[in-house]
Amino acid sequence: MTPKGSAVDPLNELLAAIPSLAGRPATGEDRQRFARYLALLIEWNRVHDLTGFKDPGAIVHGLFVDSLLFLPQLPARPLRLLDIGSGAGIPGLPLHLIDPRIDVTLVEARQKRVSFLRTVRRELGLDGVHLVDARAEDAIREDPRLEGRYDVAVARAVTPTGAFLTVCRRWLRPGGRIVISGPPASRPLPRAPAGMGWVRASHPNLQLERAFLVSTDEA
Repeated sequence: MTPKGSAVDPLNELLAAIPSLAGRPATGEDRQRFARYLALLIEWNRVHDLTGFKDPGAIVHGLFVDSLLFLPQLPARPLRLLDIGSGAGIPGLPLHLIDPRIDVTLVEARQKRVSFLRTVRRELGLDGVHLVDARAEDAIREDPRLEGRYDVAVARAVTPTGAFLTVCRRWLRPGGRIVISGPPASRPLPRAPAGMGWVRASHPNLQLERAFLVSTDEA
């Protein structure tokens, strides 16, 4: 029982999940960095509506912990990861904070969100996080040097249309992977697009589940 008047740290859930999802113990640095990320997100969210989650515990569960469910679906590290439509940095920032061997490029076109991501990168000193402030299809058209540079492209809460998957593949090196988070694993899953397949990820001990669309033709 929590003592009367004491507050439960919303990061406790994240720290408890790290050993299962990242394969290592949680550290004081994890708490410190995610606490600053959380504080910035809450502060900016009051004005800029970066996410529909308002409560700190909901942000930790629905954004931070949910992002770590991507970890088992990623190729071997070190790797270059592309987060398309990153928004508030989800899932790319939590993935990099947990494993700095994941070099992350956040692609985000909305300027308020770009400003937020720049602030997080600066305040947390994240040299392994890079920003592309444009739509994914526009950025690669304007700078062809971006083509074929990444090991994996990830996205959250997007509709995997044929056009979207084509854009993802242009960013990837030969053999690169696409990973898109879908609904909870227990729900009926729609038919996967060509070249993609569903992977169900369940962690009963953490009361977490998610289905992922993962490329089967390895771009």
